[in-house]
Amino acid sequence: MPEVVDLLPRLGAFARLLHDAGLEAGPRRLTDATRALGLIDLKQHDDFRCALRSVFVSRKEDIPTFEAAFDIFWAPPDPRVTAGMMPGRNRSMPLSPERAKAWANALGLHASQMNRENPSEFPASSSGYSAEELLRHKDFEQMTWAETEQVRRLLEQSPWRMAERRTRRLRPSRSGRIDLRRSARQAIRSSGELMTLFRRKPRVRRRPIVLICDVSGSMERYSRLLMIFAHAIARREDLEAFVFSTRLTRITRLLRQRDLDRALDSVSKGVHDFSGGTRIGDAVGDFNRRWARRVLGHGAVVIIVSDGWDRGDPAHLSAELVHLRRSAHRLIWLNPLLGSEGYEPLTRGMAAALPHCDDFLTAHNVQALDDLGRLLASLDSRKSR
Repeated sequence: MPEVVDLLPRLGAFARLLHDAGLEAGPRRLTDATRALGLIDLKQHDDFRCALRSVFVSRKEDIPTFEAAFDIFWAPPDPRVTAGMMPGRNRSMPLSPERAKAWANALGLHASQMNRENPSEFPASSSGYSAEELLRHKDFEQMTWAETEQVRRLLEQSPWRMAERRTRRLRPSRSGRIDLRRSARQAIRSSGELMTLFRRKPRVRRRPIVLICDVSGSMERYSRLLMIFAHAIARREDLEAFVFSTRLTRITRLLRQRDLDRALDSVSKGVHDFSGGTRIGDAVGDFNRRWARRVLGHGAVVIIVSDGWDRGDPAHLSAELVHLRRSAHRLIWLNPLLGSEGYEPLTRGMAAALPHCDDFLTAHNVQALDDLGRLLASLDSRKSR
């Protein structure tokens, strides 16, 4: 099978890309993939895709990641693609910024440059990223409209992959506790002799995210980019999204539209108190009464985005956050003003909220949101105090 042999270096590189994205792609899977490709016509694109997907995908939630990796890696070389750009695909992958840069640089090369002696070595950086790095660290408040449009692409490529939690449901496995029921059922088929011991272990699922975003007048300069940020998360994670100014509004269904501009237009029409006053305590209290029991199950992580300017009673806000903190796995507060030089959380709302938050982070640029993504990917299974 000379075609398969010639394909092995690129197949190995593709397995490394899947591994960096969080899929199981070890030597055993690579061997199975080689055998699978030997049974199909490599000229048939759909058969080629399905063969690799059947080998490397073992969970339903990994399908979007595999499809994105396949489209990016096996896309035909485009001479218009330069270093620092991913090929022209609209899907995103949960890669760290460093690995995303290395892969983008490698996949942006011409085909003749890809076939070098050691394809496992990829450059760590490129001069084509200087403008992008400046944009990552620029405050949202200082961005022009053109820069905002570039940030849309960066947020869609951000390394978002939520930490997983163990569920009570079990799945077959090669290790773990013995599955007596399945083992006994198999023994019945072999005249009562226990020939094989089957095992099982808990299933794992990603933690859901609950985003409660302030869209009052003081947050107006950040509202659009925060909605783009929420849309980017909703496309790849289990997200429940709410916005508030003087009242709380659920926008989860509005953000599920694939087209970003249409989703943002729906949000602007569906929320009637954009750029209004701020009553954080009333909004959190409304969430606790109407939505907490519906959306805070399965170890949800709650993210509140606000600058802390509040016209309500700080004691009321503190009491509602105590109630919310008891129901959430982790409570994170994002404040865009925290990235400003010399800022101190001295407002009444912020001072009342800080004692009840597990993390107090900034959200004033793309780099800060990437840091948040890395934090969420590293959450442990234990509930923080």
